[in-house]
Amino acid sequence: MARSNTLLTSTFLAGLLAGVAALPVAAQEQEQARAIDAAETADLDPAMQLAIAALEAAPVFDGHNDVPIQLRSRFANQINDLDFHDTLGTGETHPRGRAMHTDLARLRQGKVGAQYWSVYVPASLDEPEAVQATIEQIDVTKRLIALYSDDLQLALTADDVETAIASGRIASLLGMEGGHSIGSSLSVLRQMYALGVRYMTLTHSKNTPWADSATDAPEHDGLTAFGEDLIREMNRMGMLVDLSHVSEATMADVLDVAIAPVIFSHSGARSVNGHARNVPDSVLARLPANGGVVMVVGLPGFLSEQQRQWYAERQGKVAELESLLQGQPDTVSQALAQWDAANPKPVATISDMADHIDHIREVAGIANIGIGGDYDGMPSGPVGMEDVSGYPALFAELARRGYSQAELEMISYHNALRALRQAEQIAARQRGELPIETLIDQ
Repeated sequence: MARSNTLLTSTFLAGLLAGVAALPVAAQEQEQARAIDAAETADLDPAMQLAIAALEAAPVFDGHNDVPIQLRSRFANQINDLDFHDTLGTGETHPRGRAMHTDLARLRQGKVGAQYWSVYVPASLDEPEAVQATIEQIDVTKRLIALYSDDLQLALTADDVETAIASGRIASLLGMEGGHSIGSSLSVLRQMYALGVRYMTLTHSKNTPWADSATDAPEHDGLTAFGEDLIREMNRMGMLVDLSHVSEATMADVLDVAIAPVIFSHSGARSVNGHARNVPDSVLARLPANGGVVMVVGLPGFLSEQQRQWYAERQGKVAELESLLQGQPDTVSQALAQWDAANPKPVATISDMADHIDHIREVAGIANIGIGGDYDGMPSGPVGMEDVSGYPALFAELARRGYSQAELEMISYHNALRALRQAEQIAARQRGELPIETLIDQ
């Protein structure tokens, strides 16, 4: 039987490759890779075969990847000599020896067809500094795309995404992570859109002057009046509103105002893991009416409730030790090391990530689920999905849970593309509307 399968695979591959020679050279490498992938799946289990078939038809449209801040922190945005084909050797550029999660080879292995690159800058920056730093991150991301134009293509519209994928390139979109990046200015917001930014996460870890973060003390009970105008202006332009990182009250206020689909570029379900960064059922239940998409995150602390509880217990232990052993940092470190040895951190798995997808499907529906890995913005993804190459394993797990190929394709690609296209269509209907004007500081 094994010999028969080998002969079948060889015959299948030869047949597929025979038709490739007539294609243009630019398309030949893409079709050859697909032919080899198809042949290699012949011996895979049925769930992985279904996952690969889905991702070949509808490659992952990922909502959040933090390569740009890695370029800044590791290389000071000096990328002319960077080998982005393979970044496995970049551990030496990280204080803890961690290599980057992302490169072109692993994006291809992970079946990623479209990527929102996050032009994040720290929320600790003052707003004027944040605006400048964000423009610098837009610049370095565009330069990366240009340097690797055989594999990456800047995308500004849903049509651009489809065109890039059809040409064998990874559609590359820009997303701002945190409203501090616009300096509380609708004028700056509009210019960021003109530079190519297609979503903005309203907050990061801290509140903005007009919206509450999920991880800061509430100041506004959601959005201020300016924040509401900002949502209207984003809808008018066609910039997606990203609700990852915002408080539950902010989520609710946005859904009261928004007329275009929202996204959560990298979040999970709060009923599965109670972290404030995840989406509560009260908000999930409103997404079908809005058309919004939760792009499920891969960050272990947001996936595994056991791991979240472990972190809380460890923080409590640190506080206890520092209180009991004041002025004795070495003793505190030794005692904490003993606690860590006796209480190993629970791992997060692909199954945990699939649990979040299951829950969102149950509460919101299959049309409201996407993928937003957060790679290069965390120490590691879950076991089996440590970097961007692991997406097929997730989709195989979903296939084992009974998801059809059509449902897998919605999660991987179609829901995210639909949200972007609907935002564009709503903006097109408002083309005659004048920009919202607000007073500026004199």
